[in-house]
Amino acid sequence: MKINIYYGGRGIVDDPTLNIINTMQNVLEELNVSVERFNLYEIKNAITTLPQTLKSADGIILATTVEWYGIGGYMQSFLDACWLYGDKEKIGSIYMCPVVMSTTYGEREGKLNLAVAWEILGGLPCSGLCGYIKDTQILENNSEYKNIIEKKAENMYRTIHQKLASFPASNQAVNQTVAITKGTDLTPQESEQLSKYASDDGYVQRQKEDITQLASYFKEKLVKDEPDDQTEYVKNFESHFSPQPGVKVVYKFQIDNKKIPLVIRVQGKDLICSYEEENVVDVDISISSSVLNEIVHSRMTFQRAFMSGNMKMKGDFKMLRMLDNLFVFKRDMDS
Repeated sequence: MKINIYYGGRGIVDDPTLNIINTMQNVLEELNVSVERFNLYEIKNAITTLPQTLKSADGIILATTVEWYGIGGYMQSFLDACWLYGDKEKIGSIYMCPVVMSTTYGEREGKLNLAVAWEILGGLPCSGLCGYIKDTQILENNSEYKNIIEKKAENMYRTIHQKLASFPASNQAVNQTVAITKGTDLTPQESEQLSKYASDDGYVQRQKEDITQLASYFKEKLVKDEPDDQTEYVKNFESHFSPQPGVKVVYKFQIDNKKIPLVIRVQGKDLICSYEEENVVDVDISISSSVLNEIVHSRMTFQRAFMSGNMKMKGDFKMLRMLDNLFVFKRDMDS
């Protein structure tokens, strides 16, 4: 038989709950029960991994101390982890004994909260302990109190050993019909593995950094791989082409938002416009898309763009001046 003790107090010297679970552990070990204790305050960063420790347990003791109000954050975090990551099928076969001591007020409510929480998780109840203890010496010096604790441990042993049945609780029925957690495609084993990583702050931070780097990488790749519009401006030049006798020239337009230049070949009456790489040209032009838009919408000429510094060129200046004759962009009617 294996019983786990989960202690949710702060581990202070005069905590009466520590005295209780120490006595219960001694009694259980005398009955040849394997007992393993988990002090939640010592492993608070790994609480989300603890539901996997339930797999080998036949019963558990949930022990905590009410110092001012409620069962405390550590125990609540453990129960949350059981709800999120615990194997509900396994929990359904585990008996739980609640132990709640109070140095102020609220031990009965605390005990009830633990019992209800475990039943909602689907677990089996055991009779628990609760009480108001102002001074731990009262427990140490009172043989009757010690006898109560020992009897409680023995009753827990018998309950687990005999697998005593209990009536179903209404909160389990409510849980099955209303308080159902969102479905997941993960198996309980995968959930446990996930909880290990979730509790590792360093791992989580590294994953966030990796995700950021991957997002940046794919964003850049998407931009690089996104194809240019291979028809933009082509129709503008083709529809406004005005052939000039004897003119043979090759223009290359390096447009700021295009990765591939627009090459325009004029052979007398023939015109070929395409986006391609070409090194042998008569006129090499660098221009922004905004300025080129102004030109094709007849709000500016090539000559004016060059003179104002909005367009740069290398090559034959005579062929540059020929541009406005070869491509006559008519002003829009609404301009």
